[in-house]
Amino acid sequence: MPPKKQVQEEKILLGRPGNNLKSGIVGLANVGKSTLFQAITKSNLGNPANFPYATIDPEEARVIVPDERFDWLCEKFKPKSKVPANLTVYDIAGLTRGASTGAGLGNAFLSHIRAVDAIFQVVRCFDDAEIIHVEGDVNPTRDLEIIADELRLKDIEFVEKALENQKRKTRVGGQSLEVKKAREEEATIEKILALLNEGKDVRKGDWSPKEVEVINSLLLLTAKPVVYLVNLSERDFIRKKNKHLPKVAEWIATHAKGDPVIPISVSYEERLTQFETEEESLEEQKRVGANSCIPKLIVTMRKVLNLGSFFTVGSDEVRQWTIRNGTKAPQAAGVIHTDFEKTFIQAIVYNFTVLKELGDEAEVKAKGKVMTKGKDYVVEDGDILLIKAGAAKG
Repeated sequence: MPPKKQVQEEKILLGRPGNNLKSGIVGLANVGKSTLFQAITKSNLGNPANFPYATIDPEEARVIVPDERFDWLCEKFKPKSKVPANLTVYDIAGLTRGASTGAGLGNAFLSHIRAVDAIFQVVRCFDDAEIIHVEGDVNPTRDLEIIADELRLKDIEFVEKALENQKRKTRVGGQSLEVKKAREEEATIEKILALLNEGKDVRKGDWSPKEVEVINSLLLLTAKPVVYLVNLSERDFIRKKNKHLPKVAEWIATHAKGDPVIPISVSYEERLTQFETEEESLEEQKRVGANSCIPKLIVTMRKVLNLGSFFTVGSDEVRQWTIRNGTKAPQAAGVIHTDFEKTFIQAIVYNFTVLKELGDEAEVKAKGKVMTKGKDYVVEDGDILLIKAGAAKG
């Protein structure tokens, strides 16, 4: 008899599914968050000020995702309308020690963090007598520790409450499927609590798909992916040296292994936004020998959120659509219009790399590289799609 085919359980990602995911800029007070927000979004939102709690309500802005493929397609099709992908970014007020117990504006801040899908954590590594540090001096590893502790303590409090509620459901007893499922969930919540009490973050745990479903329903702070932004002075950023960097790298390797770390100078990014044109900004970057990090951090955030893109092209419009990697064709069609998911028939597909290599659509067709795919097709990053759907029922 042939060996039984091993069915591989699909890995469910931590976090909510979706293409409209949000990132929050988080850190202690006065580390450069609001200034970074303004530099990323090229806007005057946010409220950079030299005192804690300058940002009480989170500001929100959409940032264009830099993508050379989109630029190339626009150049190729010369469409009347160009719609790039974007990423929603929030500027969240500064955390302080004791936030998990409600110190400062603690609980409000933490609820704002709960509402985002991923975190840009800004760590201050610059000295500036003009900008006070909420803890009195610049010590990035202490700051990292404070934030990690506050987020974890809040999660512990939240998970303890969830466990209490779950135990009410399992006290009923009996062997019904509902009670059995409730007991499994209780065991998962206990496992989450044990991990947090060991001083570890939920995103670093090893979880089965069923456990991930429970975690996702809890919206835990330490389950969210993190991109660490190490904020240097302009001088240190340009010369690529800073006395704090080795200790920061060591702390992240120990406590947050695998999380991306990007050295950035918020003051340099802010200065680049003052130039009238993109060309002048690029000229300045060339002159000092240091590129802006904004494109890198946007692309990195999309990567940690496991987001990809597909394109729709034509002379009327070139548009880049955001999807979670692993999305099937009908759900991708639903991103364009919800009716398309329900009435999906098929997708005509070819990939950007093929188009770029062969030069134009006629050549792609001539070489037989255009595919017709059904409901089970998993859309790949860079696919160019034409969706065929039936008429929506009235």
